Amino acid sequence: MEQQFLLPELGENIEDGDVLSILVSVGDTIDEEQPVLEIETDKAAIEVPCSVSGVVKAIHVEEGGKAKVGHPILTVETMGEGKAVEVEAPTATSVADDEDTITPEESPPEAAPVVALEAARRIPDTPPTEVIPRDIAPASPSVRRFAREIGIDINQVTGSGPGGRISVEDIKNHAYQINAEPAAHRTASPGAANQIPAPPLPDFSKWGEVEREPMSSVRRATAAHMATAWSAIPHVTQSDKADITELDKLRKQFRARTETAGGKLTITAILLKIAACTLQRFPQFNASVDMAKREIIYKKYYHVGVAVDTDRGLLVPVIRDVDRKSIIELSAEISQIAERARSKKLTPEDMQGGTFTITNLGGIGGTHFSPIVNHPEVAILGVARGRIEPVLINDAFQPRLLLPLILSYDHRLIDGADAARFLRSIAEMLEEPFSFALDLK
Repeated sequence: MEQQFLLPELGENIEDGDVLSILVSVGDTIDEEQPVLEIETDKAAIEVPCSVSGVVKAIHVEEGGKAKVGHPILTVETMGEGKAVEVEAPTATSVADDEDTITPEESPPEAAPVVALEAARRIPDTPPTEVIPRDIAPASPSVRRFAREIGIDINQVTGSGPGGRISVEDIKNHAYQINAEPAAHRTASPGAANQIPAPPLPDFSKWGEVEREPMSSVRRATAAHMATAWSAIPHVTQSDKADITELDKLRKQFRARTETAGGKLTITAILLKIAACTLQRFPQFNASVDMAKREIIYKKYYHVGVAVDTDRGLLVPVIRDVDRKSIIELSAEISQIAERARSKKLTPEDMQGGTFTITNLGGIGGTHFSPIVNHPEVAILGVARGRIEPVLINDAFQPRLLLPLILSYDHRLIDGADAARFLRSIAEMLEEPFSFALDLK
């Protein structure tokens, strides 16, 4: 009997992906759980295993094309009853780096989850549909939440998915259209993104040779999320410097002990712990703003994202429960996440749920930059390269290692004075590591 193998869920709120490679051919005999497809989603490359064994009779996707969740991938001839088959979400893959070279990045906003597959059963190449009550917009709770956060009435949005399903991209497109309308025709919404449509580009080929290439899934997601974060959050950025001369001596002294435990004692690992302690003292930095409900959401957990530069794009894996782990444990976990990424074990869930983000450019260089807050978080800490500078101590200049710290924050919730106190608290912990250790619980 012939069975339709449908593209399963690729992770929470992921609707489709770019087909990187097809791992089987028509006529191949495949086994259950054998990878048959490699797909790139917003933040990961995913090997998709088939849930049945048999002979491949037809392939319904092409390399370089799109594959949608719930749509047919293969027709497989088996000995079982013919039906559309869905498997559990596969493991996502990506590439990360465990070096102390971190760059600013925000995880993409969530998209609508997979729709019902019933209409696709037994009907090859037929998109699935879903029955939605007429008075309820066809969208998942996460998509509804995103619409509320940027002030969009989801009932006014036209869905592009099967059965009119509304995705985050549909919400964004609707927001762009609203902002492209004359101001007199707009309906004000609290918290709406004040995005300005981009003007049309000139014909660059008039002045010389050009080359166009499609944006990757990672770059598209990054661009969309950056636009949302920048337009929805009133950013303020301020800087400070921490004298880490003594801390750096201690870091080198205990580096071997950390390596024995399987980690690397980097400034980023130390900052993870310091950030958790500081967030406990300043809870408004571990929060989110819900403008639709006019509420502040204070999170009672401390999950810190670490922005990582990779050859596939920028990723932000999240280290969870940072407040409950030692610096040695955090160092090891950073290394483990990098190793999971190299062995294609990093999942989309590893990059979700952050409450605060750290982005370290120190391994690359530079003296200052302005990181963009990772929506729906309200603050992000940037770190530039430490430099030896003369510091006046006891009427004499001494060479000291100074670390630039940059804090961007959401001015709707955080005032400048509180931001200065937050940043100075982090600097003081770096400057007085023994005093910082005394406060650890």
